[in-house]
Amino acid sequence: MKLSVWTYEGPPHVGAMRVATAMKGLHFVLHAPQGDTYADLLFTMIERRNHRPPVTYTTFQARDLGSDTARLFRESCLSAYERFKPEALLIGASCTAELIQDDPGGLGAAMGLPIPVIPVELPSYQRKENFGADETFFQITRALAKSLPRTKTVSANLIGPTALGFRHRDDITEVTALLEDMGIAVNVVAPFDATPSDIARLGAAHFNVLMYPETGEAACRWLERTFDQPFTKVVPIGVGATQDFVQEVADISGATARLDTSRLRLPWYSASVDSTYLTGKRVFVFGDGSHVITAARIAKSEMGFDVVGVGCYNREMARPVRALAKELGLEALISDDYLDVEAAISEASPELILGTQMERHIGKRLGIPCAVISSPVHVQDFPARYAPQMGVEGANVIFDTWVHPLVMGLEEHLLAMFREDPEFHDAAGPSHHGHSAPLPPVEENPKPQVASGDVIWLESAQKELRKIPIFVRGKARRNTEAFAASQGAQEISVELLYEAKAYYAR
Repeated sequence: MKLSVWTYEGPPHVGAMRVATAMKGLHFVLHAPQGDTYADLLFTMIERRNHRPPVTYTTFQARDLGSDTARLFRESCLSAYERFKPEALLIGASCTAELIQDDPGGLGAAMGLPIPVIPVELPSYQRKENFGADETFFQITRALAKSLPRTKTVSANLIGPTALGFRHRDDITEVTALLEDMGIAVNVVAPFDATPSDIARLGAAHFNVLMYPETGEAACRWLERTFDQPFTKVVPIGVGATQDFVQEVADISGATARLDTSRLRLPWYSASVDSTYLTGKRVFVFGDGSHVITAARIAKSEMGFDVVGVGCYNREMARPVRALAKELGLEALISDDYLDVEAAISEASPELILGTQMERHIGKRLGIPCAVISSPVHVQDFPARYAPQMGVEGANVIFDTWVHPLVMGLEEHLLAMFREDPEFHDAAGPSHHGHSAPLPPVEENPKPQVASGDVIWLESAQKELRKIPIFVRGKARRNTEAFAASQGAQEISVELLYEAKAYYAR
């Protein structure tokens, strides 16, 4: 473990909280010290849920460590049962509480409560949040799901959506519509809005739709082994993936493949808009594995972008992301260190980042626009409007989300034309914020700028360099300095700047 300002995933008990908070009629008793009790903040402030998460903490303090913390846990379990009357009780420990080895699972099982008690033992110092969610839902499914006769009409379970998930609420609506268009009913959606009684009915469906492998694959694999329920492998994000998903569902269910594309606008919009700000745009894609794989496909095949970097932070998805990178002729970045990601983005010098909340901040520092495609996200990525990622409408939303941060062709031309104007120069603030920065002061006798290796930038070359868009200016500077050094030049003039440009454009 190491200290970090930002982290892509929390410890695994946060994943367990995401599952518990998504469900109804389930209560989570978490053995945790004071300081690990932040569920309210996560779910009510960031996700803007209108009710508190169903989590009870033991909240022991340092002075309690010399006494019986196991007694505190038993009292918390009894209190939670009597107060909330849940259908089932989930119990576990935070990463800090794990160190004192009180065995919450054994303690809970020995209490004799008249409801199912489901222990989750999560390796807090080896695995992280997505694993915690996947393992927790698997344990809940294994404990509660029953073998039942299949429904009379063909039906499917939607598996994987959780609390704090990226657009999970709206993706459920979109995938449900895709299935209904094919005459397939939804049996249970889980864990999102499911009760323990709903989990017991999972076995009645004919197959499962695995919406998010990060949080539902273990449960799907168990249901396949135990109840002979196949599950889908295609995540329907993007036009091509949605078409593949519909065909996969048809192959599994025997239904006729049917996709209503009357609302689909991405293909026409991406073909009709100004090609100078779409075709060939260099993009760097980073996030959780599932969203990265689908985003890279959309970027390359449906938007005409050039994918120059790809990676994920959840190591469970490293293998398919590496395979994707190999297809693209790239080396995948598998890291949960945002500093590694920032260095890779800076080196690649993309024109657009497709990433998480972290990459949004990285983009701000580097002057590169960013569209969010994956958790972790902040409050602005839980919109009040309908904004799915999956299905037909998801493809439309993705087009708008990705294109809007880019500078359009005409806009780019005007910005270049008026670069010295007080409103549009590099130091100006956003015009929609109601103010603009003053022009930088002009020095009467500007000093030549010294670069690394004592190469001097002449003022005329500096002025020409400032005409290059900010998101690639750093790379242009480095390339020019390297070219000057290779030529043995002591000064960088406008002529040398363009010689370097021609050299690296070959």
